[in-house]
Amino acid sequence: MTKKPLVLVTRKLPDSVEARLSEYFETILNPDDRLYSRDELLQLAEKVDAILPCHTEKFPADTIALLPDRIKAIANYSVGVDHVDLDAAREKQIIVTNTPDVLSDATAEIAILLMLGAARRASEGERLIRNQQWKDWSPAFMVGQQISHKRLGILGMGRVGQVVARRARGFDMKIHYHNRKRLDANREQGAIYHSTVEELVSEIDVLSINCPASENTRGLLNGQLIAKLPAHAIVINTSRGVIVDDEALIDALKSGRIAAAGLDVFNGEPDAIHPEYRELDNVFLLPHIGSATEETREAMGFRAIDNLIAIFNGIEPGDRVA
Repeated sequence: MTKKPLVLVTRKLPDSVEARLSEYFETILNPDDRLYSRDELLQLAEKVDAILPCHTEKFPADTIALLPDRIKAIANYSVGVDHVDLDAAREKQIIVTNTPDVLSDATAEIAILLMLGAARRASEGERLIRNQQWKDWSPAFMVGQQISHKRLGILGMGRVGQVVARRARGFDMKIHYHNRKRLDANREQGAIYHSTVEELVSEIDVLSINCPASENTRGLLNGQLIAKLPAHAIVINTSRGVIVDDEALIDALKSGRIAAAGLDVFNGEPDAIHPEYRELDNVFLLPHIGSATEETREAMGFRAIDNLIAIFNGIEPGDRVA
């Protein structure tokens, strides 16, 4: 690079990330961390050479069509890219990248937290303390489930799914999984492969959703699939909300068809989350914080910068998805 390209950064990133970005690029930053409207985003993009967005910024086909031709890249600060129409980006010859690997540990930790929180009724218990409603102890008080020695089903045995499996083995859980392709024996580490999702869910106690959002997985956890889960099952989602049919899951939780759920992602987040989730004691809820550690958020930014540096030096970026 000779003249520094101009990069639009759509959200407030860690100071260390913004400082490194400024070493290589001119930047338009968002110090107030405002969520830009579509029109604001397009206006800011008029004179830039690349965009570094988060999953909160949407790039459907009609938005990509309006981006100026000078934009060479959308370097996402995320692993998921369901907020970008990849076909439209390819057609407009915009390179799209993501930030895999670096958030696997943090997201797997949240999956384990959700699993424990849902199984041991943590949300309900915390409310009792905060609202001064805890009156006494008895053998029947706040009885939940142990996850130790239970069967964990992982839907999507990619980077995050494999780390979830490793962490869960610390609880002596038996690992089952479904993936588009079966893993080799070294990566399976003794996990039991199921060729269909239906077969997987009928053989487990806890379901951890770790597959990417796509047209093939949209609404995948529906009423028919939930009906195949054991009655004591727990559902965990750290992937994307669109994989879950909210009405079906809520009905199963209300009726006792399944025991509990732990959710970090939602349809319509953050403002249009299904309101009934908030009313259920057997749901443990977190606000999409799977990657929210200092180490991970910094590593995500550096990974996005590395992709941009490669692109503007005429090198194929390591994390290209379109």
